[in-house]
Amino acid sequence: MRILITISGNNVSPRFDLTNEVLIADYPAQEPGAKPRSILLPRSSAEELCSLILKENITTVICGGIEENHYKYLNWKKIKVIDSVIGPYQEALDLARTEHLTARAILPGAAAEVVSP
Repeated sequence: MRILITISGNNVSPRFDLTNEVLIADYPAQEPGAKPRSILLPRSSAEELCSLILKENITTVICGGIEENHYKYLNWKKIKVIDSVIGPYQEALDLARTEHLTARAILPGAAAEVVSP
């Protein structure tokens, strides 16, 4: 399984089309001790991100909000899209690795970031 997560800081990026950074991870790892790699994108572009996803042979995409046409395109290309995920990307990655991450998930770490008045 090859996973791509759109990220913003330590969290899953809230919008697919506005992300500037992605994390790519293989599970199980292709090489012992291999770490996920982070890629900074030159600009925010859903179309270029879709091209990167295909070029990198991604099997699963984890993101926040995604436009319906990009969602349908990736599904048509047989890529699993887990969207509307809110919270730390590491939690999302850990859950995806064990196939326990679902669309519209609000991860426990997201609640820790909410500041009460």
